[in-house]
Amino acid sequence: MIPVLLWFLFQAPPTLDLPRVDQNPFTTSEDIALGQKLYNGRCAGCHGLTGDGGKGANLAVPALPRARTDLALYRIVRYGLPETEMPATLLAPQEVWQISAFVRSLGSSPNQGAKGDPAKGEQLVLGTRGGCLQCHAIALQGGRMGPALTDIGAKRSPGHLRRKLLEPAAEITESFRLATVVTKAGARITGVRLNEDPFSLQLRDFSDTMHSFFKDQLASVNVERRTTMPSYKNRLTDAEIDDTVAYLLSLRGNLP
Repeated sequence: MIPVLLWFLFQAPPTLDLPRVDQNPFTTSEDIALGQKLYNGRCAGCHGLTGDGGKGANLAVPALPRARTDLALYRIVRYGLPETEMPATLLAPQEVWQISAFVRSLGSSPNQGAKGDPAKGEQLVLGTRGGCLQCHAIALQGGRMGPALTDIGAKRSPGHLRRKLLEPAAEITESFRLATVVTKAGARITGVRLNEDPFSLQLRDFSDTMHSFFKDQLASVNVERRTTMPSYKNRLTDAEIDDTVAYLLSLRGNLP
């Protein structure tokens, strides 16, 4: 008798229930309206009612970097994105297509533009007035306490970037929460939580040192809903906020 493990290895791998079409077959006005209802209930909490981003990516763009084809968008809506907060769904294929149709329609809607000067914004972001590189990285420069900004312009809308500069604590992603741990040996460490599972926790402290613990080593773990990012409401003028947003929107990594 073949051992169970060998039997498992010789089985054909499971196949995804992907559609046999490359283009969305559900794009009528009725499909888009139904897709909007599904989107509002399942997606708007992260991506915004108009798709302008937030905890999730900005969808109100003419071309989605990770979903340039209809089939690619279907895959993301249906199966999510590994190592991100984008989950899979158990929706029926037609419902996935309808959400996809509505998401595509967001890119054809007028979006809030940026009215600032990117060159002036670059000086603010890279200089001491903004001080952004103390915590954020652009390409190979900067810190790692906050999200990288290298392609932020492809992910976030002007409105979201403005809100983040003015009210940074209003929305904090799970991957950049502050955490304080106390070990059973009495050491107390505070930093940004990088990863946590039922057995371990990793964080980066303010000296940019990464720490990894098994939870049975810890006396306590406290994860907070606050951020170290300051508000620029009273630090920059309205015009300087516009300039900063314009520069951040210009950061698209290698994306067009």
